[in-house]
Amino acid sequence: MNTIIIHHDDCLRHDPGPEQPESVQRLKAVMGGLEDLARLQVLPAPLATPDQIGRVHPDEYWAMLQANEPDEGRVALDWDTFMNQGSVQAALRASGGLCFAIDQILTGQALRAFCAVRPPGHHAEPETAMGFCLLNNVAIGAMHALEHPGIERVAIIDFDVHHGNGTQAIFEQNPDVMFVSSHQHPLYPGTGSIDETGCGNILNLPLAPGDGSTEFRRAWTRFGLPAVHGFSPDLVLISAGFDAHVRDPLAQLELEDDDYRWITGEICDLAVDCCEGRVASVLEGGYDLQALASASRVHVQGLLTG
Repeated sequence: MNTIIIHHDDCLRHDPGPEQPESVQRLKAVMGGLEDLARLQVLPAPLATPDQIGRVHPDEYWAMLQANEPDEGRVALDWDTFMNQGSVQAALRASGGLCFAIDQILTGQALRAFCAVRPPGHHAEPETAMGFCLLNNVAIGAMHALEHPGIERVAIIDFDVHHGNGTQAIFEQNPDVMFVSSHQHPLYPGTGSIDETGCGNILNLPLAPGDGSTEFRRAWTRFGLPAVHGFSPDLVLISAGFDAHVRDPLAQLELEDDDYRWITGEICDLAVDCCEGRVASVLEGGYDLQALASASRVHVQGLLTG
């Protein structure tokens, strides 16, 4: 198969509550937007293993998450990050799903993958849950990929409207992983300025409130994509957040569906040049259900045709 979808209904068990934008309905919207696409195979996300989690998160942190999962109701880990019974299982499926997708790609079973999973992950730091995130899915995936023979460099491209502070914190001293992020700045979580460069492997592309297609495409064309190409990764991972969409209620960027189609195509072209076309994408944010469904659909179409 060219492109596979990784999903599991356990990801619907994580329910932060009716007031939270990171809702069960998000994943239903994504899967609804994909249901009539031809040439798609949907495979079940397995559970992440302790070894996969432990490459990113200390054992004490993982034990804390498990201990805090309530038998009923919800527990707040911070002001916007909650757990209910089922959250641990959902987080394991989200991280395990990306690791499985990477295995499928690196063993030649697929060329590209989109992981339709939740909770999202890119705000989770090694010892801190935040921003709706429990485990850092893309970081766990990157570290898992580096265990494969022949995979020496992994690039993470993040176009979520919020900066992936957790991913940056995890890799800022790891020269084997490049992290490139476009995001609105200033905005939650407050990180992501252009002078945060890690060990030369971090590139932030801050965008101002009100910026749209022109500024987004210019940032990636002039800076982001050439930097990733120069890094010459063996695998490209995408933190695919769709909350920079003009319809999204949590930010003020003005991207349209076609911008997600464009960036996906550009990433796929880059991957063909650098790493035999290998791309694995994992869902991050996106909080307007209509925009989330349509933007994730064109993203997957881009993976299919890229």
